[in-house]
Amino acid sequence: MISKILIANRGEIACRVIRTAKAMGIKTVAVYSDADANALHVREADEAVHIGPAPSNQSYIVIDRILDAIKQTGADAVHPGYGFLSENAAFAAALDKAGVIFIGPPVKAIEAMGDKITSKKLAQEAGVSTVPGHMGLIEDADEAVKIASSIGYPVMIKASAGGGGKGMRIAWNDTEAREGFKSSRNEAKASFGDDRIFIEKFVNQPRHIEIQVLGDQHGKVLYLGERECSIQRRNQKVIEEAPSPFIDEATRRAMGEQAVALAQAVGYYSAGTVEFIVDGDRNFYFLEMNTRLQVEHPVTELVTGIDLVKQMIRVASGEPLAFSQNDVKLNGWAIESRLYAEDPYRNFLPSIGRLSRYRPPKEGTRPDGTIIRNDTGVFEGGEISMYYDPMIAKLCTWGKDRAEAIDAMGDALDSFEVEGIGHNLPFLSAVMQNQRFRSGNLTTGFIAEEFPEGFASVEPDTETARKLAVIAVLAHHRVQTRATQISGTIGNHRRVVGNDWVVTLAKADHRISLTHAENNTSATFEDGTTLPIDTAWQPGQTLQMFTVGGQSMAVKIDLSPSAIRLRWRGMDISARVRTPRVAELARLMPEKLPPDTSKLLLCPMPGVVTSISVQQGDHVEAGQTLATVEAMKMENILRAERRGRVSKVAVSAGDSLAVDEVILEFE
Repeated sequence: MISKILIANRGEIACRVIRTAKAMGIKTVAVYSDADANALHVREADEAVHIGPAPSNQSYIVIDRILDAIKQTGADAVHPGYGFLSENAAFAAALDKAGVIFIGPPVKAIEAMGDKITSKKLAQEAGVSTVPGHMGLIEDADEAVKIASSIGYPVMIKASAGGGGKGMRIAWNDTEAREGFKSSRNEAKASFGDDRIFIEKFVNQPRHIEIQVLGDQHGKVLYLGERECSIQRRNQKVIEEAPSPFIDEATRRAMGEQAVALAQAVGYYSAGTVEFIVDGDRNFYFLEMNTRLQVEHPVTELVTGIDLVKQMIRVASGEPLAFSQNDVKLNGWAIESRLYAEDPYRNFLPSIGRLSRYRPPKEGTRPDGTIIRNDTGVFEGGEISMYYDPMIAKLCTWGKDRAEAIDAMGDALDSFEVEGIGHNLPFLSAVMQNQRFRSGNLTTGFIAEEFPEGFASVEPDTETARKLAVIAVLAHHRVQTRATQISGTIGNHRRVVGNDWVVTLAKADHRISLTHAENNTSATFEDGTTLPIDTAWQPGQTLQMFTVGGQSMAVKIDLSPSAIRLRWRGMDISARVRTPRVAELARLMPEKLPPDTSKLLLCPMPGVVTSISVQQGDHVEAGQTLATVEAMKMENILRAERRGRVSKVAVSAGDSLAVDEVILEFE
């Protein structure tokens, strides 16, 4: 039996493994880089070993450093998590040579399935349907263009050793194929130390659906249902669910049996995932097999009741699976939302900094029977680094059906407080309210199609705007009332707070009169409409429940001298509450215009400049590449928005930049 596990990873997955290991009575060892010295996984493990500088290619993916940590601590097993060395056959082989148990599949399976080209050939031999594409390796960008043209656009350019959206690009023409090949190869080399690239046909209107498999060392392999992972941005999953709203029982069985056949063909054991692309007619094609635990494994755990990490540890110890295929039942519905450190209002560009506030919703079973689970690797006061993946947490909900799980997720997102960095909570909330998402009509193009201009704050409808205006009025009234109660004031000079107000919200004015009774407060609008409001909110609270017009709303409130900021269901509203006379005068004030930055190329995110593609004096055309910035293991190409001439190059390749630092100036 395993007695001590070293987790060769960081962040939330390291914390996830530690949680199950502790429940099984197994000691744990964390490893950490310079950037993670104060990380949550370091705090939660029984022991921790420093393994090098912040960049992962100098710490987390250096096999010798992990082996040295094993020797220092006497760990008899290693769990690799996902990413980093989790699908590195050389790492698994090194552990085997050192007599250390690898909590994962056998080396041969990793070699076969970890390489996308080899795995595709094996899938074909095992009778698994595959996507058309070029199976050989590609040497340079010119060859990539020729192959892409022969396959027919659009094509998917992929890193053979890739995963997690890294080293992947969709190309619709020769120019995009050339640039996509270069970026994919650079990302692959930086993330996996392997720059091999291949190309396959990109299927239009696809769904990304994957099958969870689990096998033991005695020849038994099972499938644990599917996960719908179609909500993606830049080829990286954002929202996942289990089961899929599209897959019927016959398709589930067919996909599951093919996944099992592929796993058995390579002698697979432990947890693994076979990914498929599915078209509108439920035809499915093999994409790849991930020989590790997936980021989105919690939704499978919630609907099957099976702890996958516990099963991985038991399988690695040589135990047979204690259940059969017939024992696997899908109960209810689960959804996972990935909370990323990225700014949705700036085209989801990475964000780094300190978490000045981090308050997840309470985990566990709610009064209505739904379940909230939050897998995380951060804490309030901790820092989000530019060196690693931007995921902060995985918020999961379970309900007896899909609608219940979605509604529970909406409530949980409203109750999640994150401050200090840019994050995608409002975007996730907006998706939960999107009617196309709620209907289950999903494809991997969902985000691009539903948010073609990027994400902006959700605009409230008339009814919602009125409810938010009432919340703003009550908040303002309570703040003003508290201000009149300061001790030491002269009684006959005490200011009286009125009840008639004008709320400017969502580009509209709302005239509201408050009425206070003994046990309730109500707000009346100019047209006579009255909405009762009830809340325990007091000034200083940043999140509170409000019941307005019979609707319960968990609203985040931020007070400033000039406005009240309200956030709810993806909305981010600034409300100004004034007396009628002040509101009348405010309409006469001139509008302050933002500074003109049209002649500047500003760095849109914190990152490192990897290349400058123009020089001072160059004439550029719209769409031309100007510079490339790397942040959180992703390359971001900055292009010209229109024609112009470069008057100054302000930075050089290798420079580290903050948000909005000037890269280029134009005449």
